[in-house]
Amino acid sequence: MTDCCKPSYDHDHDGHGHKEGRDWMMIVSAVFVIIPYFLLFIAPDLINSFQWLEIYTHSIHEFVNATWWGVVIGILCLAALSRIPREFVMSALGNNKGAEGILRAIGAGILLDLCNHGVLMIATKIYQRGASVGQVMAFLIASPWNSISLTFILIAMIGLKLTLLFIVLSAVIAFITGVIFDALVGSGKLPANPNAFDMPEGFDFVPEAKKQLKSVQWNADLIKKMLISGIKDSGMVVRWLLFGIVLASALRVFLDPATFAEYFGPTLLGMAATIFFATILEVCSEGSSPIAADLATRAHAPGNAFAFLMTGVSTDYTEIMVMKDATKSWKIALFLPLITLPQIILLGILLNL
Repeated sequence: MTDCCKPSYDHDHDGHGHKEGRDWMMIVSAVFVIIPYFLLFIAPDLINSFQWLEIYTHSIHEFVNATWWGVVIGILCLAALSRIPREFVMSALGNNKGAEGILRAIGAGILLDLCNHGVLMIATKIYQRGASVGQVMAFLIASPWNSISLTFILIAMIGLKLTLLFIVLSAVIAFITGVIFDALVGSGKLPANPNAFDMPEGFDFVPEAKKQLKSVQWNADLIKKMLISGIKDSGMVVRWLLFGIVLASALRVFLDPATFAEYFGPTLLGMAATIFFATILEVCSEGSSPIAADLATRAHAPGNAFAFLMTGVSTDYTEIMVMKDATKSWKIALFLPLITLPQIILLGILLNL
């Protein structure tokens, strides 16, 4: 296999923007998921003796049983994507201006399997490589939970129909936001990307992709390496998913269905509470998915679930600060929540209706 078909990784990171090393969040979250899961089989009488333990354990069972197959399919998809260098995916953005360039950015964002923290590293890279401000923002909005692995997890939790609807609506927000940002740059209200460049003449992504695909030598060793890469790259997805399952199960202990629906139900107050909770909660997109599933199923508020997933991208202070540093502009960074949040709230309210 040629070098350009090998995966391109930053070896100091896990692929999601986090340093490698002993992952205590993964370890602790796994303990609080695995032990209660098997306790239901080993010591059911003990569990039934404590109401809070019974609620927590049954919640763990429900989430694990609903998501395991999504995780497996996600790992297989990551295994395939591991052989595509990130640089090659980013080159698909090209230097197309306007709607076509923004649609390319959204496609690249969906293709790359990144959480809402890891995506920042890639977003800054494509900005440095000359992508327009609109492309960068569209990529940033489309990437975090529209990844292939997380899509299957959401399908397992809330169903295919609602997941596809969420994906379409998030792509709509990404597109509208990208268009608005490029228009603001064009009118001089926001600074343009000083790194803009022109692609080499004759560059055509599709023929180049076919050429790279033909160069792949399929054999048992390659498939083994792909599966190992898929399992390794899924670590951050599983890490935050386990944390999210623990968090969502704990919320079920403290908030019964009626109280949960009262605070986070399909009302304006519920929408406000959801957005506030999503803003202050520093959790990767994988960790948000179990809570979003509860908002859709237990609180009967699909709009709140959509807003919870999207607000984590729109109002996250880490993303705002990184965008400020990357673009050297407070205006660009602060326009991210200013432009996206009204769209998220409006679509969330419509979904609840």
